[in-house]
Amino acid sequence: MTLCELATPAAGSGHRFDGERHWAASLALRFANREGITRLVQARHQGPLRVQRPFYPEGSTEACHVYVLHPPGGLVSGDTLTIRAHIERGAHALLTTPAANKLYKADSQGVAWNQQTELNVADGGTLEWLPQETIAFDGSKGTQRTHIALHGSARCLGWEIMALGRPASELPYVTGRIEQHFRLTLDGKPLWLERQPLDPAHPRFNGRWGQGGATVQATLWAVGLEDAGAAIDELREALPDNPRWAVTVRQGVLLLRYLGNSRNEAWALCEQAWHVLRPRWIARAAHTPRIWLT
Repeated sequence: MTLCELATPAAGSGHRFDGERHWAASLALRFANREGITRLVQARHQGPLRVQRPFYPEGSTEACHVYVLHPPGGLVSGDTLTIRAHIERGAHALLTTPAANKLYKADSQGVAWNQQTELNVADGGTLEWLPQETIAFDGSKGTQRTHIALHGSARCLGWEIMALGRPASELPYVTGRIEQHFRLTLDGKPLWLERQPLDPAHPRFNGRWGQGGATVQATLWAVGLEDAGAAIDELREALPDNPRWAVTVRQGVLLLRYLGNSRNEAWALCEQAWHVLRPRWIARAAHTPRIWLT
């Protein structure tokens, strides 16, 4: 994917208009360990992308919880959304969102949106990336790119959940195209690279050898587990016994996949897996962010 090339907007405008609408929103966060406490030491933003104040629901010396806020609630044609986070050595951040992200139908010109997430975790740092699900409206067009760069003994656990269309409103995803790119590296070397087109016009979308007509997909990953095999056994015992999910380990990365038709089921599966994995991963029980309960 190539992001739209955007000039720096005028102060306070948050966007630029030059024949096509380009509304750029960006957020750059940096977390550092200060005397045993993870502090949000940098939060720079452009446009409608902010964070609430840091929370410490697990205690002041535990994970720093931060909610990423995008007031528009979604992306429309021409929007570019960029999130960057850097976790320094000894810091532990948990990032989530207060609501689902929405990818709206493209305009009459078919202009795409773009979304990029760049997460960098230093040696000895810990990151939990747990956004709520993304909902793609029929006709949505755009590209999502996620790059997680780990260094040394960095640990990362996260997920991405995508729901296509709005079946409850009888509005399935039957037109549009979404490109997803995922890159996970350790010290610059790739651990997991993936590119996936979501295109209802392609045979893969409905073919049994591909997506099989499923409207919801999810991927959970974890890096830093000491005994991934035992973790897989525990997941298989604890999670619902159905064919819509599977779990494996590749190059030290635990991957749990869901493919089905219920975003509630996908979310519940990922959250339950997080509760199972976290004690093994960092020797601490999962602490559900309060925003998920509102």
